Amino acid sequence: MSGRPVPCDIAELSTLFLFEKLDADQLERLCREGRVEEFEPGPVYTEGDPATCFFVLLGGTVVMSRRVASDEVEISRTSQRGVYAGAMQAYLSGPDQARYKGSMRVTEPSRFFVLPAETFASVMRDWFPMAVHLLEGMFFGGQNTQRTIGQRERLLALGSLSAGLTHELNNPAAAAVRATSSLRERVAGMRHKLGLIAAGPYARDALETLVEIQERTAEQVAKATPLSPLEASDREDALADWLDDHDIAGGWQLAPTFVQAGLDTDWLDQVAAAVDEDTLQGAVHWLNYTVETELLMNEIEDSTTRISHLVDAAKQYSQLDRAPFQVVDVHELLDSTLMMLAGKIGSGITVVKDYDRTLPKIPAYPGELNQVWTNLIDNAVSAMGGEGTLTVHTAHDRDQLLVEFRDTGPGVPAEIRDRIFDPFFTTKPVGEGTGLGLDISWRIVINKHHGSLQVQSVPGDTRFQVRLPLTAADTDTDTPEESS
Repeated sequence: MSGRPVPCDIAELSTLFLFEKLDADQLERLCREGRVEEFEPGPVYTEGDPATCFFVLLGGTVVMSRRVASDEVEISRTSQRGVYAGAMQAYLSGPDQARYKGSMRVTEPSRFFVLPAETFASVMRDWFPMAVHLLEGMFFGGQNTQRTIGQRERLLALGSLSAGLTHELNNPAAAAVRATSSLRERVAGMRHKLGLIAAGPYARDALETLVEIQERTAEQVAKATPLSPLEASDREDALADWLDDHDIAGGWQLAPTFVQAGLDTDWLDQVAAAVDEDTLQGAVHWLNYTVETELLMNEIEDSTTRISHLVDAAKQYSQLDRAPFQVVDVHELLDSTLMMLAGKIGSGITVVKDYDRTLPKIPAYPGELNQVWTNLIDNAVSAMGGEGTLTVHTAHDRDQLLVEFRDTGPGVPAEIRDRIFDPFFTTKPVGEGTGLGLDISWRIVINKHHGSLQVQSVPGDTRFQVRLPLTAADTDTDTPEESS
């Protein structure tokens, strides 16, 4: 929006705190190369447009705002003469690359001293060369520092995830190795028993019945349902008594295995009816090998399935072989992140998944959203000190999708609540946090997805709420670390 030009008054410029130290020649140059414009109520410039001018308020009222999702959020409102806005970094990056970082409008007829961005950059370099060098060093140095520490933050998170994933993989892998070793012993024992049975006085019909019972036993193992500790104990006692009554050696060792397989005394009665008393013990021990073999194969299957799920979760978390931007189910992202962080969460923290499965898929950068979930879950776990409840809640919130992380920790003190999203601010002990986790999360959610990230906190109930649009919006192509 262009204003109405009016004459520039050097005496008026000299009364502004920004120009009060300039000499007459400098003020004369400003008036010669700049201009004064009057604006009626309405927008002066819009966020994202090329930053072509530097504005200094001479009179009136200005409102500064930033775009958050589809809303304009007011940042400040002032009538103070001399406040400035617009192309404030023209001398750093040049007017061709710079864009307005926010929007400015006036609520009443207002006057501005307007300086073209090229002139502002030239004035700064001519009059304050050392200051420009210092500002460039501070600005670009700060960017480089933030980028470097951001990479360090990701490496720390990766190290933590790698340790947790290694731990999670080690358990099922070790279980599979142990089960395979035991299975080899049981198969060898079964071959030995089979030889004894073949050489024994078994009738053909008895052997056929025994093989049939073996097949039904294997099927029963697959269908076995878990029993409560009391039910399992009662059934073990009943089976042990039956085995003792029939003079089966080691009955107290066999009973727990049979109970785990879902077998009972009725099953043993069928075995006893199939063979005579002299060969019952050999038949029961042979069938015990069948049961143990099936249980061990189930254990191997469970362990390798667990490993497969962990690998799938790692691929889902890292988004390997996937497009950076796609339509995703946030629940899949949340589940993969929770699985990756299971080792760090530990057994002292109860994880509650309160998902609304009716939520639609949304357009997003899934790899970066996983980074947000990682940072927020990590903060919640740290806050609870290893004990408490972490609730992950999803819901429809008007035209947005809500993902909420709720922890039962001590809460975020009110005096620092406004600072937790600032770069390098951390409440963790020295060496345990860089202070960039929440800052990176903020920029991923706000700049990359045009959503919002908020915190509500009282002792025992802290909630980080991420809201994401349900439909695609214009997205930045910069990485989160490069967004301003």
